[in-house]
Amino acid sequence: MSIESSSAAGTTPADSGHRAGNPLSAQSVAASPQASASPPFADPAALGLGAFALTTFVLSVVNAGLIAKGDEPVVLGLALFYGGLAQFGAGIWEFANRNVFGATAFCSYGAFWLSFWFLAQFSAAGLPPADAGKGVGLYLLAWAIFTAYMTIAAWRVSMGVFAVFVALTLTFIALFIGAFAASATMTMLGGWLGIVTALIAWYCSLAVVANFTFKRVLLPVGPR
Repeated sequence: MSIESSSAAGTTPADSGHRAGNPLSAQSVAASPQASASPPFADPAALGLGAFALTTFVLSVVNAGLIAKGDEPVVLGLALFYGGLAQFGAGIWEFANRNVFGATAFCSYGAFWLSFWFLAQFSAAGLPPADAGKGVGLYLLAWAIFTAYMTIAAWRVSMGVFAVFVALTLTFIALFIGAFAASATMTMLGGWLGIVTALIAWYCSLAVVANFTFKRVLLPVGPR
């Protein structure tokens, strides 16, 4: 996928050899002579962003204290099937479409949700109570580091995706501090930041679908 096709943000007809409105496309046409040809798959960005947004939203509502902490298991099915498997699949399709950024992001965060499901189902109960917060904090810190360096690349993609990664980085930072310090306030802040992240990601997902469907820039994502 090329920067040029991303910049079109949905104005190019589906049969013209370019995809419309993928906000995660950050490839140079000079890198591949096949860049002008139609990719083998339809744009998976809407699925990947939508899966990430919905799962993040549900967990963040719990973290923000808007519903009881005991309701957190409601997110596990989403973490496994939608945020996990569906988003990971979107990343594989992005690899096939030669989008390194989209593939890395979707596969990584799909794997994050799968690992979250495994942690909640099988590992969390076995953590020593005195050190459980530090273990979870380390897990979240590692994801904060990954998200921070992906944010650097996201600046070259689109303003919409850059905003998602900035908000997500802040979310992970607040959550890992909350876990390390056993601070309910920081965890709640991370929940609210996660809700903001989910809303921005939902907007980007909607932009992919709407711009492709209407064959014009109905919802801009600020292509770089």
